[in-house]
Amino acid sequence: MLKTLGRYIGEFKRPAVLTPLCMVGEVFFEMLIPLLMASIIDQGVEKGDMGAIVSIGIRMLVMALGGLACGVLGGRLAAKASAGFARNLREGMFNHIQEFSFSNIDKYSTSSLVTRLTTDVTNLQQAFQMILRMFVRAPLSLITAMFLSFVISPRLASIYLTAVLLLGCFVAFIMRKAMKTFMEIFPKYDELNASIDENVTGIRVVKAFVREDYETEKEKKASGNIYRLFTHAESIVVTNMPVMQATVYTCILLISWIGAKMIVSSGQTALTTGELMSLLTYCMNILGSLMMLSMSFVMITLSQAAGRRICEVLDEKSDLTSPADPVTEIPDGSIEFRDVAFTYTKGSGQPVLRDINLSIRSGETIGIIGGTGSAKTSLVNLISRLYDVDSGAVLVGGRDVREYDLETLRNKVAVVLQKNVLFSGTILENLRWGDENATLEECREACRLACADEFIEKMPDGYDTYIEQGGTNVSGGQRQRLCIARALLKKPKIIIFDDSTSAVDTATDARIRRALAEEIPDTTKLIIAQRISSVMHADRVIVMEDGQVDGFDTPENLMRNNDIYREVYESQTGGNADFDEGGDN
Repeated sequence: MLKTLGRYIGEFKRPAVLTPLCMVGEVFFEMLIPLLMASIIDQGVEKGDMGAIVSIGIRMLVMALGGLACGVLGGRLAAKASAGFARNLREGMFNHIQEFSFSNIDKYSTSSLVTRLTTDVTNLQQAFQMILRMFVRAPLSLITAMFLSFVISPRLASIYLTAVLLLGCFVAFIMRKAMKTFMEIFPKYDELNASIDENVTGIRVVKAFVREDYETEKEKKASGNIYRLFTHAESIVVTNMPVMQATVYTCILLISWIGAKMIVSSGQTALTTGELMSLLTYCMNILGSLMMLSMSFVMITLSQAAGRRICEVLDEKSDLTSPADPVTEIPDGSIEFRDVAFTYTKGSGQPVLRDINLSIRSGETIGIIGGTGSAKTSLVNLISRLYDVDSGAVLVGGRDVREYDLETLRNKVAVVLQKNVLFSGTILENLRWGDENATLEECREACRLACADEFIEKMPDGYDTYIEQGGTNVSGGQRQRLCIARALLKKPKIIIFDDSTSAVDTATDARIRRALAEEIPDTTKLIIAQRISSVMHADRVIVMEDGQVDGFDTPENLMRNNDIYREVYESQTGGNADFDEGGDN
């Protein structure tokens, strides 16, 4: 874990190294001040030597300024190093997630990834800053103060040693109890983020069904779990403070009592007044350092869970990569499935697809129909290699898709997904996701083919109209047509429509299909649809049933030979068809 996280310190190694050096300097100056304080009392105050007081006082001032300078510089460097580390970590995680295949992404929920990128990274940032400063300063200060105390008076210093050992055992005990609770908190953050994300994303549904109270209770329960766990953990940790203070005051009383007796009984030969003052100062240093060390252990232990969750993402290897010597040219849009079997979780469960054998010629228009759960989407996902087959092979342009460079393959196999997604920005910016260098004329042509130009030109700002996140300020049908236009800008060899005209009326659907057939005849078109009208004019139709191909032929032959196709056709043309000839959904 440390090796993985250490790579992300990157260009901030220099401040990360200089911070502990500053802490060493701060401790050095801080530890000299009590010794000088003893000298100013013994050599100046008690002897009435004003020159010694001024001379030693100036040295004390220099030491204080030196410690202040080291502390301020160390704080600035630690802040720079920890903030830079957090930035690199978030950037690295985000970039790594972009490389995930669908199967990798399926392992994590959206809320979990958001928590890891935000809360977990923040915890690591705080722990890293504490390691650079307190985890260096506290033990060094404790050891130095203990050593100097033994140099001054081994008898009195043994009181500190006993207190440190007892407090160390107590701190270890409460930390062990508290950490069990702290470790339970992170999954609760995932639950809270999931509740909020689900509510905000589906706010229209929540309001439509008047379920605000139900969603409020869900969020209240999720945040209440975090409150309960934090309260329990902190109630254990806070016992550290009163015990620490009681120990400090006990040590001060014992040292004052025993030290005063030593001074009086020996006539300041065994111990001087100045040395007693130094020991009292070192008492505060030792026990204060122990308190800082205990808090550092809490933060570092707490960050271990965050570090493990972050490393899970960083160590996740995409199971879809380009080969060592990839093919970078796709000759045509022909598609072939050879004895294909596929499961989403390899090695477990019933195959989603099995015994798939298909051959599609370049330029054909292929319809795909079937009931819900018949694996239509799973079938087309294999063409653009969003998933890899378990057995068999999928060929595009006569080559196995695993032989192609992934970027080349996906640039030439455009997919209009079932769930249409638009991003915040103008219509033109969204269209240029298909081709970032596309001209305005090329975007207009793609919109004309997708029948999107008719509503874009009616908007006050036209192609500069701003689209809200998720496309919430346009209708479902408009969103689908914009996504089709975006895919057409890729100028693909194969274009897949995954039920992507379900929200447009049948008249517009027909115009889109006619425009695609006339304008891009050499592009292979696969159309997944629920409406029979969307596929009945295709060259051939694939009928899916329970993960297998039940029929693959022309619409006319399927009407005669395939029960499923005939049943769908009759159910949709026998009085229940979609006759929405105008308007836009």
